[in-house]
Amino acid sequence: MPDTDSLNAYTPVEIARRVEAAGETKARMALLPLAMLSVLAGAFIGLGAMLSVMVRADTSLGFAASTFLSGLVFSLGLLMVVVAGAELFTGNNLLVMAWADGRITSAQVLRNWLIVCLGNLVGAIGLAWLVFVSGHTSMNAGAVGQKVVQIALAKQALPLWSAFARGVLCNILVCMAVWMAMGGRSVVDKAVAVMFPVMAFVAAGFEHSIANMYLMPQAMLLQASGVLADGVLVTWQGMLGNLAPVILGNLAGGAVLVGGVYWTIYLRQPRV
Repeated sequence: MPDTDSLNAYTPVEIARRVEAAGETKARMALLPLAMLSVLAGAFIGLGAMLSVMVRADTSLGFAASTFLSGLVFSLGLLMVVVAGAELFTGNNLLVMAWADGRITSAQVLRNWLIVCLGNLVGAIGLAWLVFVSGHTSMNAGAVGQKVVQIALAKQALPLWSAFARGVLCNILVCMAVWMAMGGRSVVDKAVAVMFPVMAFVAAGFEHSIANMYLMPQAMLLQASGVLADGVLVTWQGMLGNLAPVILGNLAGGAVLVGGVYWTIYLRQPRV
């Protein structure tokens, strides 16, 4: 007889154990595969952001259609990370679950986060350059390039605490997408689990640090080629001013409000 359990999603406590075991594996990964998988993840998220901008550049769509459809296509990025395999900083915030149980050290967690974040940056900027030189941003009579610059300028102008709060909210949803994908047994299960949380954070305008690593450098490339919006320039200083609070917000949302909460609920052993 077929194993009917193999058709069902993992239970929440099983997901917690799987996330913890995956975190231990990720923390112990050798440098070269970790770096390469990190670069891939940055590019994958950039591809999702690329499609999202194309939707938002279509002014014929209404507000609801534009925001929700742009979020739907953005989910391609995280789905590629989850199914194809890659190391994404925001998802790896869940390593805190293995750390909290003493299965990995603080140094291993910080090593993973640093290497993965830098690798994601390389992959995102690399894709931004490749998309730029391909001429993709000239689509829709240049509206795609204009929208990239407008989005990047809006990110640069965010007040620090707004950027932090949007980073927190974003990574709650991203880590919930990763968490629920770990509960699925098939690619279809994982796709459904990823799609709705990602659509929600994009539609709501929350801040994903790795997506910003793609959009803001691409906006600077476009500006250098003469594509301007609102007479203000996106700068490296402005990008760092956005990324610092957004990364901290992503960490708070993913590591504390998802990983920490679920570790406390499902894995924390009561003191005897």
